[in-house]
Parts: sequence; structure tokens; C-alpha cells
Amino acid sequence: MATRRRRHAGPMSAAGLVSFYEELEGRIKLSPFTVLAIAAVFSFIVVLAHLLFP
Repeated sequence: MATRRRRHAGPMSAAGLVSFYEELEGRIKLSPFTVLAIAAVFSFIVVLAHLLFP
């Protein structure tokens, strides 16, 4: 009887993901709520500046 080979991801693909995630650890981490709050405040400031300084 013929034996079946299993296909699996080699160590090269796993090593690429590990090195990718190691590069991102030093970045600033913000929650989605914080990003939306900063965008809303910035938008409010732009609209307010447009109204006050036409």
C-alpha cells in the first residue's frame, strides 16, 4: 500500500511570521477607541477653525 504524505508549512513560513511580529513589538499600541477619539477631536478642531477663521 502506498503511504500518504502530509503537507505542512515548512519552518521558513513560520520563521517569517515570527520575525515580522518581533519587529512590531516596539511600536506604540493604541486601542481602536483611542484612535477614533483622536480622529473625532481633530475633526472638531478643523471644523471649529474653519468657522472661526474663514
